[in-house]
Amino acid sequence: MRARWLAAAVLLAATVCPSWAPGAASRSPSSSRSPGTSSAAPALRPSAPVELTIAATGDLLIHMPIARQAQVYAGGHGYDFRPMLAPVKPLLAAADLAICHLETPLSADDTNISGYPVFNTPHELADAIKEAGYKGCSTASNHAIDAGADGVTATLDALDEAGIAHAGTARTREEAEAIEVHTVKGVRIAHLSYTYGTNGIPAPASQPWLVNVTDVARILADAARAKQAGAQFVVVSMHWGVEYQTAPTPEQQAQAQTLLASSDVDLILGDHVHVLQPVQKIGDKYVIYGLGNLLSNQSPAAGLTPNTEDGAILTAQVRAQNGTASVERVTYTATYVEIGPYTVWPTGSGPARLRSRLDASYQRTLAAETSLPGHERDAQPDPR
Repeated sequence: MRARWLAAAVLLAATVCPSWAPGAASRSPSSSRSPGTSSAAPALRPSAPVELTIAATGDLLIHMPIARQAQVYAGGHGYDFRPMLAPVKPLLAAADLAICHLETPLSADDTNISGYPVFNTPHELADAIKEAGYKGCSTASNHAIDAGADGVTATLDALDEAGIAHAGTARTREEAEAIEVHTVKGVRIAHLSYTYGTNGIPAPASQPWLVNVTDVARILADAARAKQAGAQFVVVSMHWGVEYQTAPTPEQQAQAQTLLASSDVDLILGDHVHVLQPVQKIGDKYVIYGLGNLLSNQSPAAGLTPNTEDGAILTAQVRAQNGTASVERVTYTATYVEIGPYTVWPTGSGPARLRSRLDASYQRTLAAETSLPGHERDAQPDPR
């Protein structure tokens, strides 16, 4: 019995300490990667309830006009995306754990920067992500391997350098098998990330683990490993759905039902469709089908619908006690991208000159979040 206790203690120490993982020297001290293992480890068990918040946002989709504006903000010396996210920084920094979705690969040296349809984004975006208050990002997307294996490496290197944890892509097989874990107020929160595909760009045969492709059985197995290794709460980021469609597809709903039926999955964060999709409470758990665009050039000026300018900061209120954790309540703050300066504004606090557009964006967000019959009140807007 003592030998088994010691083995479990060693495993938990290994999952908490970030020093073992590739690139971990620059990783945020609040996160670590849990090695791929099926051995049980004791979860942290606070004697009193712990309340914490997880904030999540939609796509960071850096089209070329956004990159050019970032050059302007940098005064011609590199790229500076920080002014674009500055208005939402107080909201993200207030969360105990803020998670972004990084849609595109980052360039190692800012050469060959490109936008749609094959992206290669300036690496300075990682600094803006850090400055805005995020502690981790999902990186599995249909554009994740636009720049190949080198692009995956450059992306994760840039995030590591900025101190941002990541889930969904990997530089090595060992990293792919590891599980990203954040320790927040003593509560261990695992983050997993998957995409439906990669736009027909195959991962090299020798590196099939570069990006996590959706397979429900695999997701359930990964979530089980996370819980067995000591995670009390598992967040799954899903890159899914039909672009520009507010209603979740039958496949999205079926996958959400299956995943949330498992005791190993506690919250699903959706992205990819570039418009907001509703929140649904399934049992006592939540799925956010689509968080819209946080930052992109998509808009009516690009021939798309106005709701491509809308996003949301989704906040899950989590309560943990006695080794388990669950979401008590979900709220959201509507956001709007001002095309041109590419500033992301909370719709309740943007400038007066944008008031009519901000109000229209807010109303579109309310409509999207209450669009699933029977689930109109599953999430509530934050006071404006």
